[in-house]
Amino acid sequence: MAALGLEILGVTLAVFGWIVGIVSCALPMWKVTAFIGVNIVTAQTIWEGIWMNCVVQSTGQMQCKVYDSMLALSSDLQAARALCVIAIVMGVLGLLLSIVGAKCTNCLEEERAKARVMIAAGVTFICAAVMHLIPVCWSAHSIIRSFYDPIIIEAQKREIEYFIV
Repeated sequence: MAALGLEILGVTLAVFGWIVGIVSCALPMWKVTAFIGVNIVTAQTIWEGIWMNCVVQSTGQMQCKVYDSMLALSSDLQAARALCVIAIVMGVLGLLLSIVGAKCTNCLEEERAKARVMIAAGVTFICAAVMHLIPVCWSAHSIIRSFYDPIIIEAQKREIEYFIV
């Protein structure tokens, strides 16, 4: 009975992580640039995501625009787009495998087969997590490297934002 509880806990945590991955993939806040002009009236924040970028004015007005071309994205955001989609698909596959192999379902009768399917589901969820972790780390590295680059002017320096949380 304890094994069933651990199985349900593991699947619940994996599904929660998968949902958080979907949310981080959808948010336009992967890279943030805060620009303040000569006065506070011209302050604006630019959010760059893997699907769109948004500009938030100091008045609270926000304008978002979907990227017209893949060429508008930096290489780390292009890779993030592909890896996030792959991770979401792998999460769906892991969820389906965990439903088939769960001890509380009757899709498979043999306990040994159920255990193997649950191991495959766990490995799939771990691979999906790694697929989400790679673009997050790559983007964070890119942001940190450019932040400390003396050649880049202060107005173009980016910050790490919500997608890492």
